[in-house]
Amino acid sequence: MKPKEFARCRARLVRYLRKLLAPLGRRDRRDWAEVYIRGLLLEGERKSIEPLARRLPEGDVQALQQLVGQSPWEDTPVRERLSRRLAQELTPGAAWVCDEVGFPKQGKHSVGVARQYCGTLGKVGNCQAAVTLHYTTEDGSFPVDWRLYLPETWTQEPARCRQAGVPEGTRFQPKWELALACCDQARAWGVPDGVVLADAAYGKVTEFRTGLEARRLGYVVDIDPTLTVWTTPQRRQPVPYRGRGRHPKPRSTGPPPTTVATVAAQLPATAWRTICWREGTEGPLTSRFAAIRVQPAHGHQQGAPELPVGWLLVEWPATAAAPTKYWLSNLPETTSLRRLVRWAKSRWRIEQDSRQLKHELGLDHFEGRGWRGWHHHVTLVSVAYGFLLLETLRRKKNFWVDPAEMPEGDPAVAGDVDRGLPDVRSEG
Repeated sequence: MKPKEFARCRARLVRYLRKLLAPLGRRDRRDWAEVYIRGLLLEGERKSIEPLARRLPEGDVQALQQLVGQSPWEDTPVRERLSRRLAQELTPGAAWVCDEVGFPKQGKHSVGVARQYCGTLGKVGNCQAAVTLHYTTEDGSFPVDWRLYLPETWTQEPARCRQAGVPEGTRFQPKWELALACCDQARAWGVPDGVVLADAAYGKVTEFRTGLEARRLGYVVDIDPTLTVWTTPQRRQPVPYRGRGRHPKPRSTGPPPTTVATVAAQLPATAWRTICWREGTEGPLTSRFAAIRVQPAHGHQQGAPELPVGWLLVEWPATAAAPTKYWLSNLPETTSLRRLVRWAKSRWRIEQDSRQLKHELGLDHFEGRGWRGWHHHVTLVSVAYGFLLLETLRRKKNFWVDPAEMPEGDPAVAGDVDRGLPDVRSEG
């Protein structure tokens, strides 16, 4: 955001932050949090603390480092207030998008860093990884929750975790489990339920899908073409006990399951329809799709619980030699093909979120190593992002004329805008 543009909306920012930052408690913390957020919003190539502080007249490196890295304020209540505030401004009919983000890092001391796949790099590299949940509608989207992923190499080294400030008792959780925890958190905060969307890294995991089923959440998730299904519902039958060893688990007595790639290849030509899911920058976005009711067969031979019948959605562009995308969904049988496609293709918004969070707000610029600092940073970045979202909605809807648009600013908040900033470096 350019300085002149920021000057026109600064009074609105002050009012926006007044309630959101209340959980920080002390006035000095709230003041320095406002400074930090202002630094994130203003244009600049790097948004790490030192260059951020240099761009601000009241910038103080030590005070900002204290605020982000050491100050003992709780980040969760801030994200709760932010989520409630933003969800109120967006139209109903939301999706919850489970995703992950990578933070490339050097060395081995930053909390959670390990050699793992990094989406930012597009390959395996040294990075932190976090699971996110985004709330998205036709109007816009925003990050609801963040969960830093700790690889087993970290949770198996208690001393290393203590040094990084990881809370005592933190255990290893796979990413799909962190994604479910994000869903639980959103519900606890009163965020309206949405259809859960996720890529194949989550969609292929049976435990993730059954977790969503148990929570009565609808989903449309990407899957691998190798996932196996039945096209006719199967029921497990008890296997007679022969008097030796363990009692056998019930097994399906029907035909063996088939990969979704095979199912798609066997669909008749009449099953495929051309669907437009939205208008792109260069015209309507269309492709060929087909949907069929199937029963997932994951783990059927290991005695896993039977999975309910749902939708298999397949995309096969007219220019492709074979289908390119597959989704599973538990949405009702009455759901139209067009609606299934629109849900499946709704993940595009978080790509915009990711670009803005990283390129404009410095999401991946944090240089601290500790657990507390990382969570404080991503929370304050989320708050900054929320303000940009509200400004976008304000321009679209033109829902008020603000005195802050005038050069002299808003007298009602002038004292807040121009107040001096106390020193927080002495807090414990």
